[in-house]
Amino acid sequence: MSTQPSKNLETFPNPNPDRDYVIRMRMPEFTCLCPKTGQPDFATLYLEYVPEALCVELKSLKLYLWSFRNEGAFHEAVTNRILGDLAGLISPRFMRLTADWYVRGGIYTHVVSEHRAPGWQPKFDPPVVLPPARWEGFQGH
Repeated sequence: MSTQPSKNLETFPNPNPDRDYVIRMRMPEFTCLCPKTGQPDFATLYLEYVPEALCVELKSLKLYLWSFRNEGAFHEAVTNRILGDLAGLISPRFMRLTADWYVRGGIYTHVVSEHRAPGWQPKFDPPVVLPPARWEGFQGH
């Protein structure tokens, strides 16, 4: 196999740094291991961000997410770790990561974590309003 999981995230320059715009991604194949039982946990991740100078390169993001497949992590911890890694890498104006975890023991877990750059305000009138995402019907196109 030539492609391997990796913690190395890559970036590219924001093609429109003077504009506030939202990038949204749906990642339905996230897996890690339950730290208590070792059984696999599955989640759909939803990433939204308003870039500053950099954007996340998608292939490196895919390989980064794949790298969690054999790691034990609580839902809350891994969601916040991923947000922290991504926000630390690209320093976005705004970033939100939502993790919808599949059922475990009859319980569904929904974890939302956010980052906002200090003092960030949308530049345009009317300002960008970032309501909770409504992902129904979002096909990733």
